[in-house]
This record gives sequence, structure tokens and C-alpha cells, in this order.
Amino acid sequence: MTFLTLLGLMLAATLIAGYFRMSVRGWTVLTALMLVGGIWYFDGGFLTTFFAVIVFAVPALFLNLKNVRQQYFTEGFLKFYRKALPELSETEKVALEAGTVYWDAELFSGKPDFKKLHAINKPELSSDEKEFLAGPVAELCGMLNEHEYNHEKGDMPKEVWDFMMKNKFFAMIIPKQYGGLGFSALGHSAVLQKVSSRSAVAAATVAVPNSLGPAELLLEYGTEEQKNHYLPRLSQGLEIPCFGLTGPSAGSDATSIPDTGVVCKKKINGKEVLGMKLNFDKRYITLAPVATVVGLAFQMMDPDGLLGDKKQLGITLALIPRDTKGMDIGRRHLPLDVMFMNGPIRGKDVFIPMDYIIGGQDMIGHGWRMLVECLSVGRAISLPSCSTGGAKMNAFATGAYARIRKQFNLPIGRFEGIEEALCRIAGKTYISAATSTMTALAVDRGERPAVPSAIAKMHVTDMARDMISDAMDIHGGKGIIMGPKNYLGRAWMGAPIWITVEGANILTRSMIIFGQGAIRCHPYVLKEMEAAYLPDMDESLKQFDKYLFQHMGYTFQNGVRSFFQGLGTWRLERSPGDKFTKKFYSKITRYSAAFGFAADISMLTLGGSLKKREKTSARLGDVLSHLYMASAVLKRYLDQGEQSADQPIVAWAMHHHFYEIEQALKMLSYNFPSKGVGIFLRRVLFPLGTHELPPGDRLGHKAASLLLSPNETRQRLTDGIDKEESEHHFIAKMNHVLAKVIDTEPLERRILKAIKSGEINEINPHKQLAQALDKEIINKSEFNSLTKVRAEVAEIIAVDDFPFDAFDRSKAQLQEDEQTKVA
Repeated sequence: MTFLTLLGLMLAATLIAGYFRMSVRGWTVLTALMLVGGIWYFDGGFLTTFFAVIVFAVPALFLNLKNVRQQYFTEGFLKFYRKALPELSETEKVALEAGTVYWDAELFSGKPDFKKLHAINKPELSSDEKEFLAGPVAELCGMLNEHEYNHEKGDMPKEVWDFMMKNKFFAMIIPKQYGGLGFSALGHSAVLQKVSSRSAVAAATVAVPNSLGPAELLLEYGTEEQKNHYLPRLSQGLEIPCFGLTGPSAGSDATSIPDTGVVCKKKINGKEVLGMKLNFDKRYITLAPVATVVGLAFQMMDPDGLLGDKKQLGITLALIPRDTKGMDIGRRHLPLDVMFMNGPIRGKDVFIPMDYIIGGQDMIGHGWRMLVECLSVGRAISLPSCSTGGAKMNAFATGAYARIRKQFNLPIGRFEGIEEALCRIAGKTYISAATSTMTALAVDRGERPAVPSAIAKMHVTDMARDMISDAMDIHGGKGIIMGPKNYLGRAWMGAPIWITVEGANILTRSMIIFGQGAIRCHPYVLKEMEAAYLPDMDESLKQFDKYLFQHMGYTFQNGVRSFFQGLGTWRLERSPGDKFTKKFYSKITRYSAAFGFAADISMLTLGGSLKKREKTSARLGDVLSHLYMASAVLKRYLDQGEQSADQPIVAWAMHHHFYEIEQALKMLSYNFPSKGVGIFLRRVLFPLGTHELPPGDRLGHKAASLLLSPNETRQRLTDGIDKEESEHHFIAKMNHVLAKVIDTEPLERRILKAIKSGEINEINPHKQLAQALDKEIINKSEFNSLTKVRAEVAEIIAVDDFPFDAFDRSKAQLQEDEQTKVA
């Protein structure tokens, strides 16, 4: 019995050391002290003491004597590791090397350092960015008429294009030295949010030149000659760029592009020029129909050895003028009736000289790395920002409509069914804004946030689709009938576009987020891989041993912490924040440990096959994503001054994230390829079972109510969108009417009370008002106010109708042809 007691003391010491993340030396000292104390107190005799000391001494010596463990364990394990290590494709190697890590690595640690989160700069625009938003961006928003160019003309008017180019909307990321605006990532994001709140077509048009366009590639890799030629022309609007990557047989698997560039020579003006003959077929290329310069990705080959012995040179990028002979460009795709410029680019035997290659001949074969590095930046800004702008306007509009529109003499926003959808819109808008801002700030710190950009792109666009669906449900018929008064239909139709482009969301979720994060963000995995392949065998063994045993300790610590925090000790964690946020920080810590342990167990037991276990990878990616977004929510709440009025929406968001995290971990354990491992995971992560719940009804009611009237929380939630009234801005007009509707609600209640009492017996609403005036239930001023507001409400809830043959496009084309002939 004494021996078991001593074993129990050593086990307790080990668990304590694991929970508090003590070093091997710390564990050794603690266990030794507890063992000595136990021996002294229980006095179990010589044999009991001897065996207890042996049980402690063997692992203690093994862990503390590095030379011994390297000789008898690590050396053999390293040989096995090198054989078992899954071979990374060139694509995966480039992707891993391309990005940097910051907060995403902290979430892998099992105990995030929230000082690092709080050290991220508070979002602050420069004076130039603020002036641009208040000036040219506001003016552009006032010019936009989404219905006109989506339904009638199929393109934005020339004056809008000219305005964009004149005011350098396509040159936000180009430094001032080249004539660009030189905006920060945050400023770039703010412009896209405001423009996208008015028009998806305009937003897509502005986003592409500032994302994966030639400007970013030229800035990072271009020769000085290329920079000095193209960047000023792009800044002045003399060039419109596009970039051709995707083709019929190479979409998500971009590295398999079949387009070729064969090195050859050609006589031009009597002079032999070294260049390439290109053959390519690209599609889905935004701005292609109007582009004057085309960026192109292709497989470069040198079969005749004109550049050297290597025949397959790899993916290479080039810039090609539109008028280059053999280029077939100008036709358009029709992406779900959202009329931004998008179309195919084809080329047959297109000859270009070597100096068209971005970066010159030194960058031959480096195209995939160039694309991945730039995509990790561009993807962090363009789609998350555009989707966030749309989400904010959606929340702004839907809250107003739900208060203005009445059924059963009650604003529809007061019905619990509508509240369910409204609170989702409020919470997810906050999450989207927080995530896109924090990811943009990472870019401004000089990061290339490969994993956060994938999280932001995938989840913000996915939430935008959810929110527009909820908004359509709330608006009912108003959202279905297209026309100038419909401000939702095109957004609902276009939602799959943003889900698909820049890495389809299914691919991003199941292969990229955890696929990159598991190696890139993990504190030890990449270090172990690098150590294993060091050319110096002694140094390789030394470094591999160091990281291997640190990794083992990390996994054990996360397992111990997960188990005890699952019993409730997460409440005792030292966390920042006030009474409201402290529990949220503590839960992020609790689930960070759970995620770290689950990730390690998955990698340990599945090894290289984890790459093919896409559902497993996706669920682990979901956990990482929701930890990142929950952190972003707390950062936004902190940056906005911890406003108590915002707490219902913040709490909704946090409960949503924790519920989704628990569900992902639960489904991971239930569906784990090895049933035994799945049960083990469940027992460690959830020793008392799963208890997280989605946001409750009371919380949802509070969050939804904040959208139904003008208030500071609603203002902060929808900051940065275009709210100025203009000719075609139906939502701004509706928000103006909202204030009037709220002001007249006491009068409406007075009239409703009179109707119920029988004092007013008319059925017709106009006659009811007249009768209320006659019976002095309301005075003349109140009568006039109600009459005017009711007329404005009728205009808000009205839908469009058209002549019978308005949609006969063949007739419209005949009329256009006839007008052309006359002209």
C-alpha cells in the first residue's frame, strides 16, 4: 500500500508539472521532493523505498542525461522518422516557406500569450486614407447604380471607370514614388469595405488590381526597369491589369497548369531575339475583357537547351501587352448575372521576349512561390474586406427593414423567428469585421499571414453567404422581386462567387487551413523536420533530440491541461480582461490546449495519411479558425473601448465560437479513423462530457434588438460603409425613414388602441387617420406626420414591376441595332 502511495505522489507531481508546464528539470525536482517527503512520512521500508526510487530514477535519468537518451533512443528514432516522414511535394514546400506566423502560432501553443494579441496595433487610418474615404470613395459611391449596370447595361458607365482611374483606385498598394496612393493594408481594406457596401461590381473591379495583380508581383519581384515602366502607368490608369492563372484543367490544383512557354528564338526586325512561344487557355479572369496588360502563369520549358541543361524550368510568370500577336482576349463570362468584367484569355503561338518575365530570367521557375507569397497578402484583404462591407450593409438594411415592416400591427423584428435570423446577422457581422481587421493589421506588421488569410477568406465569405440568406428570409417577397428597389437579390445571387474564387472554400477548409497550420504554426513540427535533414549528422541528432523531447513534453502538458480544464479548472486560469471578458480569454486557453493535444494525437497516429484524411483536417482547421476569430472578436472589443452596450453581440459571437469548437472536437473524436484513439481523445478532452451551447434566446433577443434602431452599437457595428443618401442609395433612404417610423410609433399605438376600443371603426388606413383626426385622437400636426411617414414606408416596402415585354432581350437587341444604324 505504501508503494502505491509513493507511486501516487509521483504521478501527482507529474500531473502538476504537466499542468503548469514545468521543464524536465522542474519536474525532476518536484517529483524528487514529493518522493522524499512520502518516504519520510510513510516509512515503507527498504524494499518499498528502493523500488519507488528506481521507478523515479529511470525516467529522470533518461530525460535529464541527453547523451544517454540520444544514444539509446533518439538516434534510432531519427532513422525511423526520416523513413516515415511523408514526402512533401514542391507545391507544399513552397506553401510552407511562403508564409509567416504570429497569433496563429500562439493558438497552437496550448497557452496563448494574450499580451501578444493586445500588442497588435489598434486600427488607425492615416490622414491621407481618411481623406480618400471621405472624398473620392464617397463620391464614387454616390455615382454607383447597381441595377443599371447589372440589369440594363451590363457594365459600369464610362464616367465611373474614368473616375476610378483618375483617382487611382487601381493603385492603392503602389507606393507614392511610382505615383500610387501607398495605402496601408488597413486603408486598402477600408476602401474595399465602403465600395462593396454599395456595389459588388465596383468592389471586384477595385479589388483585383490591388490583390493578385501585376502591381503586387512587380513590387516584390519585378526588375527596376519593369517597375519604372509599369507602376507609373498602372497608377495613372493608363494600364488596366488582370492575371491569368486558372484554366479548364487547373483550378484549385494551380500547379498542374498545362499552359506552356517554350524557349525559342525569333527574328524581329532582322534581329534574333531570345524569348518564348506561349500556348495557353485561361478562364474566370477578372478584368480580362478590358485589360491592357495581362499577367500570365505558365510552365516554362527549354527543350533545345538554349538556357542550359535543364528542360523543365517550372512555373514562370510574365507580363504581356494586350495587343501582342496571337492573344485572344475580350470575350466575357456571365458570373451569376453580377456584371463585373470577367472572361477568358487564350493564346496560340504567342511569342514574347525574355524581358517580359516578371523579375527577369532570375525568376524563371519561381512563379509558384511568387504567387503563393502574394496570395497570402492579397487574400488577406480583398475578399474578407469586400464580404465584410457587404455584411455591414446587410445588417444596416435588414435591421431597418425589420423595424419598418409590420405584420399583425407589430414590427416583424419583434417576432422571435425573425430575431433568430437577426441575431445571427448581428453576431456574424461583428465576427467578420473583427477577423478582416486583425488579418489586415498582420499584413501591415510585415507578416505574410498564410494561415490567417485562408481563415479570413474562407469564413468571412461563408458567413456572408449565411447572412444574406438570413436577410432574404427576413425580407421575404421584397428580396425576391428584382429591380431598382431590390438591394439584396444580386448579393444573394453572387454569394457563391466569393465562396469560389481565390481558393474554393471546400478546398481551403479541408486542405489548407490545418494542412499548412499543422506544420507552419506548430511550435516543433517544422523544426523537427528541418533538424532531421541537416547535413551534419551530429548536429542533426542534437537538434532533433532537442525538439523531439520538447514536443513530447508539449503534447503531454496539453493533454494534462485539457483533461483538468475539462473538469473545470479553466475557470482558475490567469487571464486578462474584466469581469465580462475574463471567462472568454480563459476558454480560449482551454480550447487552445485541447486543440494542440488533438492535433498532435492526429499527426502521431495518422502520420502522412493525415493529408488524405480531409474531414479530419477540416475539423481541426475549424477549431483553429474559431480560436482565431474568437481572439479577433476580443481584440475588436478591446480596441473599441470595451463598450458595455456592445456586450450582447460580443457574447453572442463568443458563445457561437466555443460551441463550434466543441462540436468540431466532438465530431473529430467520434469520426476518428481509429475508434480507440477517438475514445481516448474524448475522455481526455471532455472528461465530463460536452456542455457548450449555442447562443441562447435571451442573448439573441438582446443582440437582435440592437439592429432595430439607431444607436451607438449599431453605428460601430456598421462603421465604414456608405450611409450617405444619394439618388440610387435605397438603403440610406430607408435608414432615414427608420428614425421617423420610431418617432411616430407612439402615435401608431394610440390609433391601434382606439381601433381595438371601437373608437375608430374604419378599415381603410387613410380613413382611419382621418377619423382619428376628427375625433381628436391625434392633432393636425400628428396627422401630417403620420401621413408622410406612412407614404415613405409604403415606398420602402414596395417592389418593382415592368412592362410585359421588358425582358425580351432579342427585342432590346434589335432596337439597339436599329439605333446604331441610324447613328
